[in-house]
Amino acid sequence: MPKPIVALVGRPNVGKSTLFNRLAGERLAVVDDTPGTTRDRLMAEAEWNGIAFDIIDTGGIDPTQTGPGKGQQPLSVGSADFITEIRAQAEIAIQSADAVLFLTDADAGVTPADQEVALILRRLQRKDDATGRLEPPVFLVANKADSAARRTQALQFYELGLGEPYAISAFHGTGTGDLLDALVASFPTAGEEAEDDSVKIAIVGKPNVGKSSLLNRLVGEERSIVSPIPGTTRDAVDTHLELDGMPITLIDTAGIRRRGKIEPGVEKYSVLRSLQAIERADVVLLMVDATSGLTAQDTHIAGFVLEAWKSVVVIVNKWDIVEKDTYTMDEFTKTVRQGLNFMDYVPVLYISALTGQRVNQVLPMALRVQEERLVRLSTSQINKILHAAQDQHASPSHAGRSLKIYYGTQVRSEPPTFMVYVNEPRLAHFTYLRFLENQMRESYSFLGTPIRFVLKQSK
Repeated sequence: MPKPIVALVGRPNVGKSTLFNRLAGERLAVVDDTPGTTRDRLMAEAEWNGIAFDIIDTGGIDPTQTGPGKGQQPLSVGSADFITEIRAQAEIAIQSADAVLFLTDADAGVTPADQEVALILRRLQRKDDATGRLEPPVFLVANKADSAARRTQALQFYELGLGEPYAISAFHGTGTGDLLDALVASFPTAGEEAEDDSVKIAIVGKPNVGKSSLLNRLVGEERSIVSPIPGTTRDAVDTHLELDGMPITLIDTAGIRRRGKIEPGVEKYSVLRSLQAIERADVVLLMVDATSGLTAQDTHIAGFVLEAWKSVVVIVNKWDIVEKDTYTMDEFTKTVRQGLNFMDYVPVLYISALTGQRVNQVLPMALRVQEERLVRLSTSQINKILHAAQDQHASPSHAGRSLKIYYGTQVRSEPPTFMVYVNEPRLAHFTYLRFLENQMRESYSFLGTPIRFVLKQSK
């Protein structure tokens, strides 16, 4: 079951970034008294009472502030341009999130901007037929309630029609425990979701590399809008199909730009959904534009995939319009291997989503990689590999002490994870772990799949 998503929304300078940092446990967001300091959305993992969830920090929304191209005159609350922007952000936040924390300022009291955002959130909530609850739940948070007087003042936020306001101080942490108790209690439980045993394959990449075109080819019909304009796909779209009796869920995603290139508003939420799609996928199809070659952004996206420990197939699209000779494919593959040297185990396919060239190889390769992801090796196999590795390459040492590997065992799959018992884990340099990985792959390739080594001190 994927981790729940919690979105922080509200007008500027109400303390969203401060609360984000407190929940994340570290200073990930820039905090400043100047309204609008948060330019880029941030996402981090938080945990409360053993329940992990993702939190999203957003830029503040204020329909009463000056807008682009509007001169220096403040806009009215009813300005069409800003109402559209507010609605777009609030709608996508409420569709993406399992819960929403709507932050207000207890010191400033209820403002027209608070009333407008509250109205939009109420209208966008949906009633669950099974439970009768409004989904997703919206928690009204009156921040900066640092004193008894301000906590009393927070009662005025009842007028927003979103239930009881939680009076907190994100800066000092006051009142956040009660808020988090209610928040995690609202998350769906595993039993509330139908079991999905399909292989989940996410199609990711930069904008306009042909992700939607590939999806349409794979399913045989126009499921996604295809356009030469980058950014056409806004949502992570699920499509279900079967291949040789194997259920598959294909996830088409929005293109992921470089952080500085991401436009505020809808596009930021689209990128968030793409990252969430990676989190819930088994196998990721990383699409690369053959006409531009492997770029720094392709490598950046590959890093996201590796951080999530997902299996990968690199899909080089638009191969039909590349001028080729006998060595073109080999040279391109060499470039991909060099650029993605941190995941040199991935297979590379050359296709044309436009003409259908080699598209029939994509899903079989993805399913093969998924099989590799599920492989389990016996303890005897693992120890044979580890002992041979030690004989071949001396263990690293420090201050006269050498790393000693006693034995290893596979503790899980998806991805394959090996627990290796040693005398002192700190003696294992990452280069030696990479050597062990290479030795493991010589015995079993784990095609397209990352493998993990967890070192544990043996007593």
